[in-house]
Amino acid sequence: MQTTDTRVESDPRLIVEQGAAARVAAIAEPVIEGLGLRLVRVKISGLSGCTVQIMAERPDATMTVEDCETISRALSPVLDVADPIDRAYRLEISSPGLDRPLVRRSDFERHVGSTIKVEMAIAIDGRRRFRGVLLGTEGGNARLRSDNAASEEAPEILLPIGDMAEAKVTLSDTLITQSLKRGKAQQREARRDKPSERKPWRDTRRSRADQPRPVQFRPDGDNRPDHHKGD
Repeated sequence: MQTTDTRVESDPRLIVEQGAAARVAAIAEPVIEGLGLRLVRVKISGLSGCTVQIMAERPDATMTVEDCETISRALSPVLDVADPIDRAYRLEISSPGLDRPLVRRSDFERHVGSTIKVEMAIAIDGRRRFRGVLLGTEGGNARLRSDNAASEEAPEILLPIGDMAEAKVTLSDTLITQSLKRGKAQQREARRDKPSERKPWRDTRRSRADQPRPVQFRPDGDNRPDHHKGD
């Protein structure tokens, strides 16, 4: 794959990680971009051990199992050398999923009309959490028609994207229907191209603590841990 540095630089991530996740992101992002893909978010979960989840996608917002394999093979040895996590962990590569994080301006533009949830890193009028229909972008802001505004508040609000801790699309019947249609189309195309069913690929390397660290690939993004509960 060829890199897409020009596009990446012109459409940077505006919502980024903190702490250990930021260390992993700093290592992962140039590797992923070098493959012609884009980093979406890094999340670290301590449930049932430690899981480092890296969400990525192509510039057109698609992602395949083969892309996950490519990222893992390129990134795993780099993470082993850099050692950004001080304990054994599982590395998980996935697509962003239906309830995807919005991290770039293009993400917000692509999902105009969707209902989203936003958690602000910097409060606005004492509020940090917002939910409503995404109406569009204006400069570095996202315009939201809030569905939980108080009676004295304006129904629409501009939220600075760079001041957000997290923004994500909420699931809806429309999103699910569209995803099912795309999934069926992809299955038909895959059957034409590859008649034999392919088994999932797993990385069997061991972590620095000499404990198994299986890599799980979930292009559908389902059942991902959700660290921020919306309103």
